[in-house]
Amino acid sequence: MLYSDKVMDHFEHPRNVGVIENADGVGQVGNPKCGDIMKMYLKIDDGIITDVKFKTFGCGSAIATSSMATEMIMGKSVEDALKLTNAAVAEALDGLPGYKMHCSVLAEEAIKAALGDYYRRRGEPVPPECVLPCEDEDHHHGACSCGSCGD
Repeated sequence: MLYSDKVMDHFEHPRNVGVIENADGVGQVGNPKCGDIMKMYLKIDDGIITDVKFKTFGCGSAIATSSMATEMIMGKSVEDALKLTNAAVAEALDGLPGYKMHCSVLAEEAIKAALGDYYRRRGEPVPPECVLPCEDEDHHHGACSCGSCGD
């Protein structure tokens, strides 16, 4: 089977889909090669992620990784959420085909972009792991996390 049961479950029944009005952090990332776009919304109270929602335009793997990533950071501290890796997301889904691993990278990057936005809104220094490249050959981050290019 190409996709695990967990991937199929999170694709067919994604968790935490939606928008958080007045979110404390919002991050959007995309991959123009495959057309996947992920947007993450965070609600954070006293350093704890109390709500997380996503909107993803993309393939089944993009939706599944977004869904799993939101479940993995819900209720966690901001510091713990910063440690989330794409490999952990893929592992939690019982694996992804190699050519779909970029979806787990986007999920990690969307969370880190949202966390970077959270720090910026608070006027705090943005941790280095939240500073994503504005543009490289695989990604363009719609809500630039560098804070200096104006995107």
